[in-house]
Amino acid sequence: MRLVVAFALVAAVTATTTGALTFREARTGVLQQSQDTVIQQLRTHVTRLAPELVLPASRDALRRFAADVAAAEPSGAWRVLVVYRGLRVTSVPDDPFEELTPALREAVDSRSATVFQRVNRADHTALVVGMSVAFGSAEGSGWPLSGLQVFLTVPQTTEQAYVDALVTAAERAAVPALALAVLLALLAARGVLRPVRALRHATRSIAEGRLDTRLAVDGSDELAELSHTFNETAAALEESVAELRGMEARARRFAADVSHELRTPLAAMSAVTDVLDEDAAGLDPDTATAVRLISEETVKLARLVDDLMEISRFDAGAAVLHADEIDLAESLRRTLASRGWTDTVEARLPEPDALRGRVDPRRLDVVVANLVGNALRHGARPVRLSLREGERSGTGRRVVIEVLDSGPGIPDDVLPHVFERFYKSDAARSRTEGSGLGLAITEENVRMHGGTVRAANRPEGGAVFTVELPLRRNESAPDGATPDEATREGRA
Repeated sequence: MRLVVAFALVAAVTATTTGALTFREARTGVLQQSQDTVIQQLRTHVTRLAPELVLPASRDALRRFAADVAAAEPSGAWRVLVVYRGLRVTSVPDDPFEELTPALREAVDSRSATVFQRVNRADHTALVVGMSVAFGSAEGSGWPLSGLQVFLTVPQTTEQAYVDALVTAAERAAVPALALAVLLALLAARGVLRPVRALRHATRSIAEGRLDTRLAVDGSDELAELSHTFNETAAALEESVAELRGMEARARRFAADVSHELRTPLAAMSAVTDVLDEDAAGLDPDTATAVRLISEETVKLARLVDDLMEISRFDAGAAVLHADEIDLAESLRRTLASRGWTDTVEARLPEPDALRGRVDPRRLDVVVANLVGNALRHGARPVRLSLREGERSGTGRRVVIEVLDSGPGIPDDVLPHVFERFYKSDAARSRTEGSGLGLAITEENVRMHGGTVRAANRPEGGAVFTVELPLRRNESAPDGATPDEATREGRA
């Protein structure tokens, strides 16, 4: 649009300027030719008729002279005024001769040259010519004035018609010029913007993941060079992304394979450590300590393998949400009871059946257990677990789960990374009680439910983890779908 407007403005300015200059020159030429012709004819007729006039002349002689001068023009458009020693006669009886201005009269009185003036009236424009008649003598050294003055007025109707025709022609030429400029602008814009639009669509396609998108390269101008550069960049990006995806797939497969292969020996080790734990009381102190250490490390290793298997399922897109409508408060109470945290954690939960929603009970249990266990390990008591209905949003009702502790809180530089895998706030700390994947698994499970989880520090001290989940119910299932099918999210 800017290009079209620019072309139109340039064309309008050019057409206006050219038309104005052409009009001025043509108008000046028409009027100049007209006035030169009239002055030359007046001089010729006066020179021919003046010798027949006997001076001093009477009024009747002057009237005949004026009529003869006017009649010398075949068109009959001349009107003549003759002034001689106070006598004033016109070729047309009782003609007021209003076109004669005092300035022209004064110019004729003060000089011997022929003078002229264009006078605009309400209904027409007229050319007024004035001259003093002089008689020459062969012995004389000059041209003495006779006191006879002749004034002529000629309506410039024909000249005005020519000028009006020029204006009309200029106006009619401006419209095609503007139309041609707009057409050229559209053609130029199409030639310039078509490759740009193609580049925009290709860039958007790349952003949407279609890395095999390429542009057709035509010509050798800057746009063709840009298209060629885009194709090279897209090819390099596709190659890099393919390599990264291959590396990521191999890494996920390696982690899954290692975790799977470790499960069998870990199961055997767990069985052996259970037997050793039962007999540890009868062993010597050093052997008993070693047995307990092996048992603890085996449990940690088993937990790590389970978490790796879970993360592998998330990465592979194989994690499935099996949702069911449950009493959310009762589910949280069971999570605390199954881990022996009922007396350790302060629970602020609603009455039974006050808050129900469709969630995956196993995954909700993992979310709450990871958050509460994290608060007990890294925070300080009292630890509080609360459940309430959140504010209604554009997506419907939501439920809010909060886990907070009374510890020192989370350092500000750690907050953005708490949900990253294997992240350690202290680089010097090589071992942790957990696997380092608990919060990452929590985030993935919350995301599968269509919710959000965030970490923050309380003003009064301690950390708080907030989980928001959509509060889905059975009646929200689409027509023709079972409740389980309506809430099953598919893949993470």
